[in-house]
Amino acid sequence: MDYSKQSVHRLKRVEGQLRGVLAMMEEEKDCKDVVTQLSAIRTAIDRTIGLVVSENLVSCVREAREDDDREPDDVIKEAVNLLVKSR
Repeated sequence: MDYSKQSVHRLKRVEGQLRGVLAMMEEEKDCKDVVTQLSAIRTAIDRTIGLVVSENLVSCVREAREDDDREPDDVIKEAVNLLVKSR
């Protein structure tokens, strides 16, 4: 699967945020600030998961139509299950 530049960019931003949180912890910053940043990271990851699943869904439904191996409904159910598991 090809991942969009947008999803890769989001994860690179998350990587930077995570490095920032590690630095905050090493500098013994306030717990509230660390938790706030961790929460922002979790939200960014959740949104990226949604983006990847939605991109995958479109790609898989197209392939199912072309190959006729899998029903589009099955592909959609699989994508929904991925989203549920990510929670």
